[in-house]
Amino acid sequence: MTPGHLYLHVPFCLRRCSYCDFAVSALRDPPIAAWLDAIHAELRIRVEAEGWSTPGPLRTLYVGGGTPSLLGGGGMASLAKGLRRFLTWDGTAEWTAEANPETFTRELADDWIGAGVNRLSLGAQTFSADALRWMGRMHGPDGPGRAVAAAREAGFQNVSIDLIFGLPARLGRNWREDLERALALGPEHVSLYGLTAEPATPLGRWVREGRETLASDDTYEAEYLEAAERLVEAGFVHYEVSNFARPGLESRHNRAYWDESAYLGLGPGAHSYLPPRRFWNVRDWGEYRARVAEGCSAEEDQEEVGQDGRALERTWLGLRTTAGLPDLSTRQAMLARSWESAGWAELTQGRVRLTARGWLLLDRLAVELDALA
Repeated sequence: MTPGHLYLHVPFCLRRCSYCDFAVSALRDPPIAAWLDAIHAELRIRVEAEGWSTPGPLRTLYVGGGTPSLLGGGGMASLAKGLRRFLTWDGTAEWTAEANPETFTRELADDWIGAGVNRLSLGAQTFSADALRWMGRMHGPDGPGRAVAAAREAGFQNVSIDLIFGLPARLGRNWREDLERALALGPEHVSLYGLTAEPATPLGRWVREGRETLASDDTYEAEYLEAAERLVEAGFVHYEVSNFARPGLESRHNRAYWDESAYLGLGPGAHSYLPPRRFWNVRDWGEYRARVAEGCSAEEDQEEVGQDGRALERTWLGLRTTAGLPDLSTRQAMLARSWESAGWAELTQGRVRLTARGWLLLDRLAVELDALA
């Protein structure tokens, strides 16, 4: 049976952002028809390779990128038509699509609603004109507002907004103002991303060459904690390290990653997990397209998650959400109590849950707890 969660990667942008390390190609005229053909071909190849004879119903679909709003009118409907040759889903499935403000219009919003998309993830990032130019974003400070208005007019009732914190101090971005402007748009969900300088990105090069300086650790921590406090104060549930939602509107697709559900990823650079095997596709669009056109797998590599690796992953995944971890050993409970004293966790009825301060130390704390299992 096919897995219940599907990710589809659109590898095209009009311009690559300075911090972006995703599998994308910057193209003024992206080959959308060719991408649709390749996605449908990869799905057919995967279905045949896995021997899936029964199309299990999808519970979530997520179209990410890149810039899915470049698919244009009819793109989502064409995508769905090809997917339905092998997969099934109904109106209860959560179907998320990402969009950039400059390419999301009322016409496109109507088109997506008609195709069945019911959740919008909008890449706002910041409302600072100077910071947007530095990032290489193509929308201005008012772009997110126009995009949200278009979404609401079309009937979207579930809108998520992405924001980036920890920008270089010299940009003068007012983080509190960004939070307030995001809240003023009335989103159902907010995702926060701390800026990092990945080696292969322009930002990574600028930092190596001494032309840019990232925010200090103190600033990074302060902005994260400020956002956590403000969003919770505004009625959001801080249900995962980077994610906040109105009660009952948490991302069901992302939860599938955190609860170890099987999921399938299609497109350049997409990752899949069919327990115990994890595998990922080649990142280059040209190579990806050529492989699937020849009827070959797009996989670049794979790994099998062994018992020890799975135990550590389960610890890390549990600690990153408000579900926390139950059934602690005696030694683990002692460690968790020390975290509680430090303000990093809460321990109730044998279950440990990290606080916002604890989430800043997630990787370290997961390793420490797993070592005492």
